[in-house]
Amino acid sequence: MEYEKIKQLMEDMGNSKLTSIDIDFPDGTKISMKKEEKQVVVESLSTKQVLNVEKPQVIAIETEEKGQEIEKGNVVKSPMVGTFYSKPSPDSEPYVTVGQKVKKGDVLCIIEAMKLMNEIESEFDGEIVEILVNEEETVEYGKPLFVIK
Repeated sequence: MEYEKIKQLMEDMGNSKLTSIDIDFPDGTKISMKKEEKQVVVESLSTKQVLNVEKPQVIAIETEEKGQEIEKGNVVKSPMVGTFYSKPSPDSEPYVTVGQKVKKGDVLCIIEAMKLMNEIESEFDGEIVEILVNEEETVEYGKPLFVIK
């Protein structure tokens, strides 16, 4: 089963009133999901992941490095742990810059996790107000990456 389909399944589960579901696919893949408060537990044949599922929201947060409040806007958070890259290769231009207009689905950055390059797409239409992480910085799950207004 493809990563995007599993990701969509987790989001659907997080948005539904279901508390658990077990699925056996014809290809032998087995998925078991169970909600515990704000968490969705995903189990497959050999791995187990716990992902917090939250709806995007307009918030104001304070950055540790800058010690200042971020402008209110839509915050794009990291969906995984990994290394942040703002451009597709070291000698390329960044995917986005402050002041640039973006549409839902536009690639904002790459997060490398376990030697896989994962493109992070915008969840919102708007303008990049702030980029909250530096090139090659290690990011945690849920860490704010961009503010889009």
